Amino acid sequence: MKTIDKIPTGKIERASQLVKTGIKVGGNYVAYYGEKIVNPKLNRDKLNENNAEDIYDGLKNLKGSALKVAQMLSMDKSIMPQAYVDKFSLSQFSVPPLSAPLVRKTFKKYLGKYPEEIYDSFTPDAVNAASIGQVHKATKEGKNFAVKIQYPGVSESISSDLALVKPFATRMFNLKGKDSEKYFQEVENKLLEETDYILELKQSIEVSDWCSKIENLRFPNYYPDLSSEKILTMEWINGEHLSEFTAHNEDRLKGDKLGQALWDFYMYQMHHLKQVHADPHPGNFLVDKEDNLVAIDFGCIKHVPDEFYFPYFEIARPEIIDNPIVFNEKLYELEILRSDDSKEELAYFTKIFHDLLSLFTKPFHGEYFDFSDEVFFGKIAQMGEDFAKDSKLRKMNGNRGSKHFLYINRTFFGLYNLLHDLKARIDTRTFEKYIS
Repeated sequence: MKTIDKIPTGKIERASQLVKTGIKVGGNYVAYYGEKIVNPKLNRDKLNENNAEDIYDGLKNLKGSALKVAQMLSMDKSIMPQAYVDKFSLSQFSVPPLSAPLVRKTFKKYLGKYPEEIYDSFTPDAVNAASIGQVHKATKEGKNFAVKIQYPGVSESISSDLALVKPFATRMFNLKGKDSEKYFQEVENKLLEETDYILELKQSIEVSDWCSKIENLRFPNYYPDLSSEKILTMEWINGEHLSEFTAHNEDRLKGDKLGQALWDFYMYQMHHLKQVHADPHPGNFLVDKEDNLVAIDFGCIKHVPDEFYFPYFEIARPEIIDNPIVFNEKLYELEILRSDDSKEELAYFTKIFHDLLSLFTKPFHGEYFDFSDEVFFGKIAQMGEDFAKDSKLRKMNGNRGSKHFLYINRTFFGLYNLLHDLKARIDTRTFEKYIS
């Protein structure tokens, strides 16, 4: 794979790259509509493929928060067209890496030595490259290490990157009013945390210790003396990414075993720790040779305050969903309904969220759930399509819900999709045995 010798870090440089990408996408639309005049039956598949290709190509060299947004979007298979999911999912662990000279320069700056002075061996080429950092393999005194190196300028460019995409996001999600700023601030804060490898080291060690009791779940060891604010060193664990495993696995029992570990891991964090690994994409999990699940990235941890946790999970209970008065109270607590809503908006959003939550919370309604259920995921996909086509929804204030929804909903969308890929059949209550 071609390597990168320089990443644009200045606001003007990065804006110029995004403008170039926008021009390409505009050209794709012109070509599409021109061809559609000749062939009225033409669908949007080719347009989506071309746009996904051009957008990804534009973002992959910028790296950082711009590429991280693409990664987040790729997790939502129920809303994004498949062409975008396929292309953006590459940002999870397969983007152009930094060149060897730039890697050596980063080591010298943040650890005071070049990699060959620290390790017995160090692969000059990255074995994985994602949105914020890339991973190299190293050895020292008979131990194998995975060394994650952060791309230069990532943390410094987050604010300016988000400022560039804010106008598009505001229109796309129909955000209105001053309160919309809380969503952008939440994203900026979490992205800044992800660029703090000292914080990630602390979170990695803590979560690994707290969750070590969960069956069929492994974590690498971490090495503070070989880490810094931009370099993170951990134990190398052989395995394949979860998406690689699910692509060939035909053993339902293995899928069940891994899925149960994944479910218990997330439910234990959510219900006991009140904080959760909020980046559940396939690049953050490995499957080892004993078919254990290996969690390898803790840069994005979302803390769940009680004032959000309690109404969020209360509203998942059928007896709450089916009680109009209590259900309405919970919608206000979660900031889904607003005091300034019109009668039309109150009725409209109450119905939308009743339909949405009645479906999306089904895995919590019993002691067992089969995530291979195509009917369940088909209904979620259809609901996403209906929302996208709803002209009435676009006319109303889309500024809905607590800021905590952003990462908690992202967590559950990602978790559901991973469990669906595994075709896992889950006992939804086994995590409770770890909370004694």
